Amino acid sequence: MLLSSLEPITLADRIVRLEPLAEFHRAGLREAAVDPALWAHMFIDASTAGGFAGWFAEAMKVQGDGSALVFAVCRPEDGLPLGSTRYMNISRRDGRLEIGSTWYAAAAQGGAINPACKRLLLAHAFEALGAERVEFKTDARNARSRAAIAKLGAVEEGTLRRHMLVQHGHLRDTVYFSVLKDEWPAVRARLDARLAAM
Repeated sequence: MLLSSLEPITLADRIVRLEPLAEFHRAGLREAAVDPALWAHMFIDASTAGGFAGWFAEAMKVQGDGSALVFAVCRPEDGLPLGSTRYMNISRRDGRLEIGSTWYAAAAQGGAINPACKRLLLAHAFEALGAERVEFKTDARNARSRAAIAKLGAVEEGTLRRHMLVQHGHLRDTVYFSVLKDEWPAVRARLDARLAAM
């Protein structure tokens, strides 16, 4: 089944607002990105001015060419950027996409921001775009990310060994997770209960 066309869209709830990445987000995201620990398992260290410029340029490029839909993760009450996430590795023919390249400022971690973002993104993928499958992947060394993805209700599918070259010349093992269309109602209920308790 074909995915519907991915057009830039704002997704929001009481906890978070996901806005299509734009130039006006640059300064706020730069401030959110300054902790080097955020980037330890990413492909680039965007905690530096040069690294952030490279990250932002790449994000705007893939947003512009339609190969990804990049969001600034913002606080709804004042629009303060807290991080970024995106739809990527999109296969319209297969009805599949990935939610990834997610990062949040340290102050936005460990609370309701991530599950709220994933609730919005999963709902849009399955309910508006008609996705059959949504993927997540992470560096096998990133225990925090693996736990967060599993806590969403995504199924761990396996590990691709020596899969991707990341910072410092490391060839990482990549752990894949997914949620399928028929699993979404149970995952949605789980996320809704979790968010209601926050």
